[in-house]
Amino acid sequence: MYRQLLQSTPREVLNWRLLYAVICFGLMGAARGLDEGLISATVAQKSFIEEFGLQSKSLSKSAQANLLSNITSMVQIGSVAGALIAFILCDKIGRIWATRQLCVVWIVGVIVFITARGNVGQVYAGRFLMGLGIGQTTVVAPTYLAETTPRSIRGLCVCVFSGSVYLGVMLGYFASWGTSLHISNHSPRQWFIPQTLHLIFSSIILLMTLFAKESPRFLMKTEQPEKAAQTMSYLRNLPVEHPYVRTELIDIKDQLDREREATLGSGWIGPLKELFVIPSNRYRIMIGLMAQLLGQWSGANSITIYAPEFFALLGTTGQTEKLFATAIFGVVKFVSAIACALFLVDFIGRKRSLTYGILLQLVSMLYIAIYLTAVPSVTADKVKSSATKHASTGAIVFIYFSGVGWALGWNSIQYLVNAEIFPLRVRSLGTSLVMCFHFINQYGNSKAVPSMLLETSMKPQGTFWFFSAVTLLGLFWVWFFLPETAGKSLEAMDEMFSLPWYIIGRQGAAMTAGQGSVADAYDGGDVEKIANAEHTEEIEHAERQ
Repeated sequence: MYRQLLQSTPREVLNWRLLYAVICFGLMGAARGLDEGLISATVAQKSFIEEFGLQSKSLSKSAQANLLSNITSMVQIGSVAGALIAFILCDKIGRIWATRQLCVVWIVGVIVFITARGNVGQVYAGRFLMGLGIGQTTVVAPTYLAETTPRSIRGLCVCVFSGSVYLGVMLGYFASWGTSLHISNHSPRQWFIPQTLHLIFSSIILLMTLFAKESPRFLMKTEQPEKAAQTMSYLRNLPVEHPYVRTELIDIKDQLDREREATLGSGWIGPLKELFVIPSNRYRIMIGLMAQLLGQWSGANSITIYAPEFFALLGTTGQTEKLFATAIFGVVKFVSAIACALFLVDFIGRKRSLTYGILLQLVSMLYIAIYLTAVPSVTADKVKSSATKHASTGAIVFIYFSGVGWALGWNSIQYLVNAEIFPLRVRSLGTSLVMCFHFINQYGNSKAVPSMLLETSMKPQGTFWFFSAVTLLGLFWVWFFLPETAGKSLEAMDEMFSLPWYIIGRQGAAMTAGQGSVADAYDGGDVEKIANAEHTEEIEHAERQ
């Protein structure tokens, strides 16, 4: 199917204009990645620990864990608000202007953070503002990419965003590792110089939006059909009259007309009702919410945020060694995300790629859980026997494997499926609510993990058994509930989600293959359907005139 779709896509469609749009919005994934990579290393650097009292003797172990989790998770709190704001801004001012304002908020937050000079309250304020901008990226960018890219490579293009997450993670890890090598442990420059990566990326994205085009689907939704046609023609590098461009525009208009007929009110109340009253939309929102819940509590993202601590837990000693191991972890995730984008999500499908990723993650979590149960409280002086050393090395290797599984599975799918399953009228709201839930869970996870690892709580081994159980549950959920969306136009998914709920996940894609859109008719050579759609469009155009 993938080859057939690619062959039916005119060569002109794969052009530099599309590439520019994908890079501009795909790079926004680095916002979240930079924060995860930088803060995980920053809170482990001696300069930051000393300046903000993370290991103050006046604090109990529990209080130290709370201070650490408060600093790391403050971006997630801001991101919850950011994800909600993004829905309003996306639909009111458009995808382009929403991007510009989030870049400004992001920049202001970084400046407040890096000028804190020992003031923990200012750290909280700065990181909250950063989250306000970063949270919006997870709504704006995937939505724009899903709306502007051809369906034959939609998975690849949206996965540029998820791949950029690990570009940011990797750069953040290496920047912190570099400053720990070359700048004194007692100088604040050791931690705030790497944070300037935020300023570099936000400025690049802000400048790139000056030359980017608005989403044709947003323009059509806001009653600007002529401009939508011109923009679609520009992005596809084809004349407006070309059948490929016309079929896309007809599909967009057809879906909008059907949605307006079924509307349950104006303003934001109408789309909100549609999300939870219409059965097909309820199934969509369930997919989005469950993907975030199961993905965030599967453990891999916790390892990203607290990577140095986890490597220390498995026997890696020395500040520089822990940061270097963490940097390599970033490389592994980045390469895996790129491989997934290029070779898996469109070629073998979203569902199979996610299944393989979860299986690899499950094996990794189980090994680490078994190892920590057999050899609890691992430190350098306790890893003495040859067998224990090899087992410790194996556990560290499986940390890397868990990163591969996460990059191939949940990390790619949580953005891609979320961006492509919702109808146009409720897409911004649906994506916003799901990403709000994403950050609520990420906040809860990043807040809870330091306490979960304490000997007075679940302990390290119990924490990894918990991650293993959630990962196993996720595997079953994917098999039964998640439908395959690869190769379907955004407008053609309505047919699949209208099936009975117990069929959608296992048979929905096969039962609705080639149904539901003029684009499918174009690919399949259904001349009669194309002609009927074009005739309808001509009549409506004449009526408008």
